[in-house]
Amino acid sequence: MHTVVQIPSAPRRGDHVRSFGIISTFPPTSCGIATFSAALAAGLIADGASVDVVRCGSAPPFEDALVLAPLVDASGSHRAAVEVLNATDVVIVQHEYGLYDGPDGEDVLELMAAIHAPMVVVAHTVVTGPTANQRVVLQRVCAMADVVVVMTDTARSRLIDGFGVDPAKVMVIPHGAATPGASASADPSGAAVRPARLLTWGLLGPGKGIEWAIDALAELVDVHPHPEYVIAGATHPKVREHSGESYREMLVDRAARSPAAQHIVFDDAYRDLTSLTDLIRSVDLVVLPYDSRDQVTSGVLVDAVAAGRPVVSTAFPHAVELLASGAGIVVPQRDPVALGAAIRSVVTNPELAAAMAAEARRLAPDLSWPAVARRYVGLGDRLVGARREGAVGRGASS
Repeated sequence: MHTVVQIPSAPRRGDHVRSFGIISTFPPTSCGIATFSAALAAGLIADGASVDVVRCGSAPPFEDALVLAPLVDASGSHRAAVEVLNATDVVIVQHEYGLYDGPDGEDVLELMAAIHAPMVVVAHTVVTGPTANQRVVLQRVCAMADVVVVMTDTARSRLIDGFGVDPAKVMVIPHGAATPGASASADPSGAAVRPARLLTWGLLGPGKGIEWAIDALAELVDVHPHPEYVIAGATHPKVREHSGESYREMLVDRAARSPAAQHIVFDDAYRDLTSLTDLIRSVDLVVLPYDSRDQVTSGVLVDAVAAGRPVVSTAFPHAVELLASGAGIVVPQRDPVALGAAIRSVVTNPELAAAMAAEARRLAPDLSWPAVARRYVGLGDRLVGARREGAVGRGASS
C-alpha cells in the first residue's frame, strides 16, 4: 500500500523564495522514502519555498512535475542532476544504503562531492552493527554534509557514538505525519459495543513481523466479541521482484490455520491519503509487530499517533522513544504471547485505550508535516545565512 501526497503548485521564483533541491526516490515509486520526500516537498512548497527533485531509482511509467532530472549513469558525472541541485539554495539528500548504486549505495558520494550548495543529509537508517563498508560510506556521507538530520534521539546517539559524527552537526527533526491530526472526538470507543478493530498497514515483506500478530490473535480466543485484525497493504515492489508473493502467501496460509482465522482480513486495495486516513480512524488499535531492533524511523508509527490511535508495537527504537509517554505499549520482538497480552489490555480496558488515544493526540501537533517542513525551512535559512557569512565549511571536503 502507498499513498499519493497532494503537492501544491510551486510559488513563482523570486529573491524571497527559498529553493530546495531534493535527491530521493519519488512518487509514483512505491516506497517509504519516496512518500517521505513527496510529503516534505509539499510542506516546503506550502511554506513558500520552491522544490526541484532529482529522482534516483528505476524510471517510473510517468514522471512527477517536480522531478527535473533522473540520477543516471552512476559511473559518470551525473551532470544534469548536479546542475539541478547546484541551482538551488539548499540540497536535501535522502540517505539509506539501498537507495543508490554501488556497494552500500556508495555512488552517492560522487554526486555529493560535486554539490556546492549547502547540503542536508537525512539519515533514514542508522544500524548498530554496520559492516566495515557501511560504516565508511555513512561516515563519508555525514562528513560531506553541512547538517545531518535524524528523526529520533536514538538515531542521533548512534551516529555520534557509533560513527563518530560531530555532535554539533547532527539535529533531530521528527518524521512528519501524512494523516491529519485527530480531533478530541476521535476516541477509539466503539470496542465496548462491537468487536475491536486492529490494524497493521504498509507494504508487506519479510521483517514486518505480521506472522507474530496473526499468532497473537489466537491468544485472544476468550475475548468476546473477538477482535478483528485487518492487514492492509500490497507486497513491497522490491520484495515482489525478488521473491514474488511468498511472504504474503505464507501469511494467508498462517491465518487460515489460526483459531482466529475468521477474524483476520487481508486488504491489498490501493488507498489515497483520504481513504487511508479514514481506515486508520475506523480502528481501535494499531499493531506494529516489526522484527527489527534497529528501526529508528517509522512513518506508519507517526501516522498512527497523529491519527490519535493507541499503538501496540514491538520494541524497535522509534516506538520505544515515541510511545514512552503513554501513547502505546511496547513488547519484545517475535513474541506473540506478549503481543497478545498487550492487545488484550487495550481492547478490554476502555479507560486505558482512551488515555493512550489522548496522549497520542497531545503528541500529534509536533508531528504534522507543516510543522516539520517549517523546521527544514528554518534550517535552510540558517545554512544559507551562515554560508554567506563564510561560517559554514564543506565538512571533510573543504
